[in-house]
Amino acid sequence: MSYPDPRYFGDEGEVSAVYRPAGAPPDHSTPVQDIHYLATALTTQGEFGLYKVDMGPRAGGPRTHFHKGISESFYILDGELELYDGEKWFTGRPGDFLYVPVGGLHAFKNVSDKPMSMLMLFSPGAPREGYFENVAEMAQRGGEEFGRFLVEHDSFFVE
Repeated sequence: MSYPDPRYFGDEGEVSAVYRPAGAPPDHSTPVQDIHYLATALTTQGEFGLYKVDMGPRAGGPRTHFHKGISESFYILDGELELYDGEKWFTGRPGDFLYVPVGGLHAFKNVSDKPMSMLMLFSPGAPREGYFENVAEMAQRGGEEFGRFLVEHDSFFVE
């Protein structure tokens, strides 16, 4: 494997880094989770999306699903998270990492009595913010509208 072809053609570099301090408040909150938009597809020019997710105790999570256009990775920072790798459930603890390639079945949930934190990485970048901000409301609506929402956000659930 080789390095990608250049996409920057200047000779001096440029000032373009984006800094987010650790104490920044979450960008989106629900009763069960806080989501920090560390690096969105917009800020990375579509290369990846990186999010810090803080889940409350017994917060649940999405059932088994896959993505047709993006991979998803999980890195546990604090607490425990039940992770499904398409074959079995296991308990992720701080420092554990799960990579799910495009098309890979996966699910996750916090079943513990304690909060947990993780990093979620999507590659290539996708506008996941719209998914995070609207999934609870769309799930309540249900029906065809929810189905279209899921397809629009590259989320395909299996029974």
